[in-house]
Amino acid sequence: MQITDAQIHLWTSESAPPHHWRAPYTVEAALHDMDEAGVDRAVNCPAIWDAAANDYAVEAAKQHPERFATLGWFPLDEAADESLVDAWLAKPGMLGLRFVLAAPEPANRLASGGLDWLWAAADRRGIPVGLMVLPPSLPAVGDIAGRYPQMRLMIDHLAVNPFEKLPDAAAHLDALLALARHPNIAVKATAVPGMATDPYPFAGTHSMLRQVFDAYGAERMFWGSDITRLPCSWHEAVTMFIEELPWLRGRDLELVMGRAVANWIGWP
Repeated sequence: MQITDAQIHLWTSESAPPHHWRAPYTVEAALHDMDEAGVDRAVNCPAIWDAAANDYAVEAAKQHPERFATLGWFPLDEAADESLVDAWLAKPGMLGLRFVLAAPEPANRLASGGLDWLWAAADRRGIPVGLMVLPPSLPAVGDIAGRYPQMRLMIDHLAVNPFEKLPDAAAHLDALLALARHPNIAVKATAVPGMATDPYPFAGTHSMLRQVFDAYGAERMFWGSDITRLPCSWHEAVTMFIEELPWLRGRDLELVMGRAVANWIGWP
């Protein structure tokens, strides 16, 4: 079984937000840790707190194309337009885009239609777009998915606020499950141990995972770590899924642990 992590961050600066405990996180460190954990490949979402992270992602993918692919980002400011989408997709290893829309201003633009040009561009190109959003934005994501059916959306971290723990972290679960009716929405089951209040194997999270799996299926639920913010090792993040979820076996396990996200983003 080939294991592909649906989300990590690579960067070289000493800065990081408070919920990421390790800085920097370099290509060399990631390769070492992946080999120890048995992770074959990883989708790099360049750190938004390091302005050089996109260029670093390109170098990582050029040097190790069998290990890293990228969902890049660019500032969604007044200068942003559709030409940036093609410029980004032309970079080595760049398979799609990913944006953090959790702060009030970008969340408002998401809900008001201020980013429709971006969704239209992604729809015309049929590319994957990852979104880090918080629960209040989920209805808007559903509306966007309905209007742009050729764009393949991914919701980061099951839309869990990175600073919340269970049970509060799952208060929005019904809204997340409702979005499964859109065939172009998938979810990343990333950073799951971070919401747990119990130790490994984080049994308190298993019911939520099962409900998400039942709604989205193995083709649209992607395991991942977001390793630099986890309270456990990368190996434990893997074994939590492959050993501790008795309902996840066979082909379904292979899909959740990597094949499905590779299909979704077009990483052969």
